[in-house]
Amino acid sequence: MNAQRLRDLHNGSALLVLPNAWDAASAAVVQHAGASAVATTSAGVAWSCGWPDGDRLPAEEMLAALRRIVRVIDVPLTADIEEGCDDEPSAVASFVSRLVDAGVAGINIEDGNKDPALLAAKLRAIRDALGERDLFINARTDVFLRGVASGDAGVEEVLRRGALYRDAGADGLFVPGIKIVDEVRRVAGGIAPMPLNVMLVPGLPSRQELFDAGARRLSAGIALSLEAYVAAGRKAAELLEREGPDVGYGTLNEWLAR
Repeated sequence: MNAQRLRDLHNGSALLVLPNAWDAASAAVVQHAGASAVATTSAGVAWSCGWPDGDRLPAEEMLAALRRIVRVIDVPLTADIEEGCDDEPSAVASFVSRLVDAGVAGINIEDGNKDPALLAAKLRAIRDALGERDLFINARTDVFLRGVASGDAGVEEVLRRGALYRDAGADGLFVPGIKIVDEVRRVAGGIAPMPLNVMLVPGLPSRQELFDAGARRLSAGIALSLEAYVAAGRKAAELLEREGPDVGYGTLNEWLAR
């Protein structure tokens, strides 16, 4: 039921905005701030569990973190699971099946810098493993985020991957890094009726412009979690009467890479 609720939220009269949480407490805060669904940030969840971002968080620790979040919220949870915690499609499918049994309504799963055919294989394996159980699958492609291609070439590559992932079982397409209105419009039109998810980045058009261009979902990414850790560092430094640490994506990953 939660998966269908999440699916329906993509069909509203305004952009579905998801402030990303990173643990049970932040998820509860996000829900009580008025969010109609809660999304996780993979980086934030990894940091909160003591791991750097980048497919380093063990599957069992991710599952435990997501179970804690499901326990404290009443709205659908969609989890960013990076590349699925494994390169083997059958292992990814088994893990995702456990997530659904734990109450997760949706996932983001990405291609990263791997062959798009690998993500397609994972998607097919997930659908086969789930059977009649429902899950909203947001396939993420990092064409723009990783600079694989840009401009017309980027749009064409995103559309190619989007068709591949849709045919393999994806419900939506997440294209972090895309921010030019015309490119958003071309991608959204090319993958319709599959909803397009964009990510909060500097220079992103207004919500109304994004919606009018065909985007249906906006994710905050690491923004909230990173801001929380920056604020913690600043407050700790004030109490210690010292200069605050340089807290950022890179430094958090460095400090946790042990």
